[in-house]
Amino acid sequence: MTDHKIKILYVDDEENNLFSFKATFRLKYQIFTAINGTKATQILDENPDIEIVFTDQRMPEMTGVEFLESILEKHPDPIRILLTGYADLSASIDAVNRGKIFHYLSKPWNEEELHMAIERAYAVFKERKEEKELNKKLIHTADQMEFMLRQKLLS
Repeated sequence: MTDHKIKILYVDDEENNLFSFKATFRLKYQIFTAINGTKATQILDENPDIEIVFTDQRMPEMTGVEFLESILEKHPDPIRILLTGYADLSASIDAVNRGKIFHYLSKPWNEEELHMAIERAYAVFKERKEEKELNKKLIHTADQMEFMLRQKLLS
């Protein structure tokens, strides 16, 4: 593995959770934290290379699902993980359907479980990125072939 530090945004309305997450994972990963969805969106706009987004479900201004849904169009690439202290099945279903959630974890989180979720999420992120790049190359190659065929037909 390279020296690349996975870039993670963690959104939670409880500052203690933000401090704890950052303290736990700052050596392994590059951590960004936000106290609400508005601040998180600003961080994503300023750091479009963030690869994983964790968000708490229950927040005062907007839920985690609403936040994840709100960033889908402008920031479709980060892998999304929802954290919640409440065993809310409808929120989980909502998260998967509306917020394009990769994984759902309960709070309080377990450090090892979170680390494994991050590693799996990053593997998926890399796969999707490589697939996107391959598709671009294939489209470019197809365009070149079409151009060459047109030239041959015209000559």
